[in-house]
Amino acid sequence: MTERIFNFSAGPAVLPLPVLEAAQRDLLALPGVGMSVMEISHRSKTFDEIIQSAEAGIRDLLSVPKDYQILFLQGGASLQFAMVPMNFLALDASADYIVTGSWGKKALKEAQKFGTVDLAANLADGGFTRIPGQDELHLNPSAAYVHITSNETIEGVQWKQEPETGEAPLVSDSSSDILSRPIAVDKYGLIYAGAQKNMGPSGVTLVIIREDLLPRIREGLATMLDYRTHVKDKSLHNTPNTWGIYIINLVTRWLKDKGGLETMAGENEAKAKLLYDAIDGSEFYRGHADPDSRSAMNVTFRLPSEDLEKKFSSEATAQGLDGLKGHRSVGGVRASIYNAFPRDGCQALVEFMKEFEKKNG
Repeated sequence: MTERIFNFSAGPAVLPLPVLEAAQRDLLALPGVGMSVMEISHRSKTFDEIIQSAEAGIRDLLSVPKDYQILFLQGGASLQFAMVPMNFLALDASADYIVTGSWGKKALKEAQKFGTVDLAANLADGGFTRIPGQDELHLNPSAAYVHITSNETIEGVQWKQEPETGEAPLVSDSSSDILSRPIAVDKYGLIYAGAQKNMGPSGVTLVIIREDLLPRIREGLATMLDYRTHVKDKSLHNTPNTWGIYIINLVTRWLKDKGGLETMAGENEAKAKLLYDAIDGSEFYRGHADPDSRSAMNVTFRLPSEDLEKKFSSEATAQGLDGLKGHRSVGGVRASIYNAFPRDGCQALVEFMKEFEKKNG
């Protein structure tokens, strides 16, 4: 099959076509190098230029302050679930976790292995349909940090603005909405994100960490699990994912060419609105998240029955609309429409939704 279909997968997700074309063009040999980026040494001048360019691209797009370090690590966000408490949760301290979905639950469970963790808010009772208000948060002013998940891919809820955490550093798993909109990085102590939604392929984890947190790191950690190792060696303590970082560099250039994150945010909101309007205008479809907490990245909704949901996903796939089946833990339908997902795909899904309702409503 050579024609590209509409890929609604939650991740690994759709990449920008110009990025894929550039990677294809230079796959066998980078210009002037004679080797693939997957073959060059990570200590070479060529790769040094690539990783520095990728870092500069992220720093520019997110307006990352000078007192923050940018790291390219491995192990995905799932490893960060452990690294954050390992580094910052001292034995005599505690951390606050705000749980708004399935990934927040996973982060909480991992942190509990390393120290005292308090639930500042848990939206499970309501089925993870919304983000809590500031007045609902039970925060400890002495917490080592406060952890959130900026966008829950499974339930489709997203923070529209950061919670106020006082002196406690805010830590965010931003895997599914990083680079999709501008954020105030200076409100965070640490941001981590798997690359496979909006930045590049799987296998690279971005970490943005404020330098004044480094002295707080516990001693005696395993070398590769200590953020100071990677800051000191500029993400090159061991062999990094050279291919993934190369793609991230291309993606940052693509985003700049589009006009940056303000432009990207506008496009993402417009795409999401197409789908939410179709859901709200029908009695056949029912959105999962509350309107003021809806994700611009993952549109989640239900049909009248599970059988219809299975039929919907199956027939959509047959028409070139792939990846719409909801996560196995919650069911339903999920349309992931990250940065590179085209508006035409959202319009095609809306038309399919209308036709499916006519036949099955």
